[in-house]
Amino acid sequence: MEHTVSLKENHLFRRAYNRGKSAADSRLALYIRRSGRKANRLGLTVSTKVGCAVVRNRIRRRLREIYRLNEDKLNAGYDVVVVARVRAAQSGYRQLEKSFLCLADKLGLLKKEGTT
Repeated sequence: MEHTVSLKENHLFRRAYNRGKSAADSRLALYIRRSGRKANRLGLTVSTKVGCAVVRNRIRRRLREIYRLNEDKLNAGYDVVVVARVRAAQSGYRQLEKSFLCLADKLGLLKKEGTT
């Protein structure tokens, strides 16, 4: 994650939830908010409802990797919060990636074709 910083403070998560744009499907919910920075900030939330610690950490690793591999396709200057839902535990990597990209496209986070 070359151009991304971790989002760790509670008030930044709450700001994304309350004032940001959101989109959701059965596996993930995605919240974005313009931050005015040059780099994105990424926050991941996986509730205890999703599963035990092993399952939650596996989902977090997958989501971090999905973001890392697709970072160059995303516009910069946003706070991005990804919330895993219960169905994420039974989903494979490809399903999570498809879900993330679809939600990012809905919110206008993906770069347009031909833009660098």
